[in-house]
Amino acid sequence: MANVIVFANQKGGVAKTTTTLNLGVALREMGKRVLIIDLDPQGNLTMSQGMNPDAIERSMFDVLVHRVPISDVIHTVEVDIAVASIDLAGAELALSALIGRERALEKALVEVRDRYDYILIDTPPSLGLLTINAFVAADGVIVPVQCEYLSLRGLVQLENTLSMVRENLNTRVHVQGIVPTMYDGRTLHAREAIEILEEHFGDLVYKTRIRKTIRYAEAPVKGSSILRYEPSGPAAQGYRDLAKEVLDGAKARDDA
Repeated sequence: MANVIVFANQKGGVAKTTTTLNLGVALREMGKRVLIIDLDPQGNLTMSQGMNPDAIERSMFDVLVHRVPISDVIHTVEVDIAVASIDLAGAELALSALIGRERALEKALVEVRDRYDYILIDTPPSLGLLTINAFVAADGVIVPVQCEYLSLRGLVQLENTLSMVRENLNTRVHVQGIVPTMYDGRTLHAREAIEILEEHFGDLVYKTRIRKTIRYAEAPVKGSSILRYEPSGPAAQGYRDLAKEVLDGAKARDDA
């Protein structure tokens, strides 16, 4: 059965989408079967694989609200991707009227869980019903955090939401890792932010630092992962290192 990992942070602009895509492609490079799911109405994950969310006929909205099989909205690009469309913006409202609304995604994944090793879910920058659906379906949560003080504050709110989900809907969901993004080692601010993170969260903080590079910003515009756009660059290597940490963590949990 697939290991379902959600990427969440209610603060926008922390490289959540970029991390979902590039970690997915890095795991694929390592021979894993990977599905990435775009659960963000902005559709950035879908766009970063060269598709237009405004032109997509069937998307995760139809899966969640109309119970369309998820395999109907999966496209194969660099990895398999379940796409988002602009309709997803209305999903929270449409779902709120349904019984079992928090479990819509969990039920949809039953069809495909045995086809993949990893299912990675990109969520909106909020803790609304779409993100709750992702938490209910998840085995673990990875939190991308920008290396600055203000980004660290949202982690407490995220953990409070996860506690409520654990109590009521999914006992196994937990933060499995925190990945520092947009890291610039030349600045004292970034280094101090990492120190604070490690002080509070210890081993949960991945050793990999995703660094800021020009290419990193260019790749999504070209509809590509950084691993395809600049395969030998520092950002691509960063995501390969992160993929190795994720796999090592999964192996350690299995052994335990």
